[in-house]
Amino acid sequence: MGYGSGRPLCRRRGSGPGLLFCPQPASLSPELRKARREQQLVSKRLLRDDTPEEAEGGCVALILGEAEIQQFLWLAQRGTGEKEREGALVSLRRGLQHPETQQTFIRLKGSMRTLVGLLTSNQALLQLEAARCLHELSHSEQSAVAEACLPATSYLLTYLAGHSSDLIELCLYTLGNLIVESESVRRQLLPQGIVPALASCIQSPHLTVLEALGYALSQLLQAKEAPKKIIPSVLSTPLPQHMLRLLQPGPKLNPGVAVEFAWCLHYIICSQVNNALLITHGAVSTLGLLLLYLAGAVQRSEDAGLELLLCPVLRCLSNLLTEAAGGQVQLRDERVVVSLFIILQFLLQKQPSLLPEGLWLLNNLTANSPGFCTSLLSLDLIEPLLQLLPVSNVVSVLVLTVLCNVAEKGPAYCWRLWPGPLLPSLLDMLAFSDTEVVGQSLELLQLLFLYRPEAVQAFLQQSGLQALKRHEEEAQLQDRVHALQQTALHR
Repeated sequence: MGYGSGRPLCRRRGSGPGLLFCPQPASLSPELRKARREQQLVSKRLLRDDTPEEAEGGCVALILGEAEIQQFLWLAQRGTGEKEREGALVSLRRGLQHPETQQTFIRLKGSMRTLVGLLTSNQALLQLEAARCLHELSHSEQSAVAEACLPATSYLLTYLAGHSSDLIELCLYTLGNLIVESESVRRQLLPQGIVPALASCIQSPHLTVLEALGYALSQLLQAKEAPKKIIPSVLSTPLPQHMLRLLQPGPKLNPGVAVEFAWCLHYIICSQVNNALLITHGAVSTLGLLLLYLAGAVQRSEDAGLELLLCPVLRCLSNLLTEAAGGQVQLRDERVVVSLFIILQFLLQKQPSLLPEGLWLLNNLTANSPGFCTSLLSLDLIEPLLQLLPVSNVVSVLVLTVLCNVAEKGPAYCWRLWPGPLLPSLLDMLAFSDTEVVGQSLELLQLLFLYRPEAVQAFLQQSGLQALKRHEEEAQLQDRVHALQQTALHR
């Protein structure tokens, strides 16, 4: 058999260059979140809470020199009143938006120590503004700037257990930015207790805190050392159960929070550290119900950002179904297939680049399940599946793989696959130059010839042998082409 039929396939996470994002305090904009999630990239986030004047461009942030930085730090420490002290930090924070000021700041002796001292102030507004300065530094593209923030990390972790949701949110985004910077940064944060500190935030009633937590955790889970050094610790906390709770479908489901934790779950599942534990916690049934909910939302055009959940949810389910103990036992609902086709139609119209994600799940559902193959046939979903063939070579291969899964189940299944639009579609596929598309077409034809002998005659009548001749000289296909020719000629 070919690479796909008869067995579920596990997908790993993607990679690529980082992008910078600047969300408003309450949430990422849908456009920025969509860009990040479509490409599945490690990124940094910038959380700014500018005054209306700053937001409108009334105040232009200037590059600060050493003398100005020293002056603002001195005023922040020893100013005559709280307003003057806070104003000095606001000016410093705005200057730190420039890379030149950031470099000057970290070179200036004692500057970070002074800023950390202000972070520990007992004046809430001053403390918050110092945290914003650190956040600007954490967003730097220069690793030296982020590493200069390390003396502040233990305080950032401590404040996660505080009472100010604004400060907690800011600390989480700052830590998330620092986590992604280098292994040395993570090596310092892990012994400081970042995993239990993050776990302490998971029951927060504030959605902004939960979304920030999801971001910070997702950064941590994407680290190259995560499978050995991080994910086992995360799985030993209540975080997985609470993540699944936050993915429960219903009116309380918050799209921003759910998207972050769906990706966290994806990174954990991809590590394969202990997916059996997640299945025990009900991950498959939760994600299956969420898939039904998402299908209903997109069908009613009431997605409100929920479509951004589709990619991580599809990936999570696909990968969980590859487990030996897998989710097949927990995912027997025929409605899953119907929902998946609703989602495939939505993706075809709105985001065709994500069609392979849905088809990968369909492949893993049908690979070892006669029940799901029966659902495809009894619900008349073969023709809608064939309509996806022209989208791309990747989509074609996955559609053909799903059809091989069905045909492989034996004569009764092939009987229901044939006749119909299948043969013309396969002949069209044989005209392709892509060897994977042609190879999977040959495999499906071989199964049909084996279990439905009358398909051979129809194939010959529609110039099937001429279609095969196009690929006789292709090294990767020669053996299969020859085998199919022999089968056709000796029936």
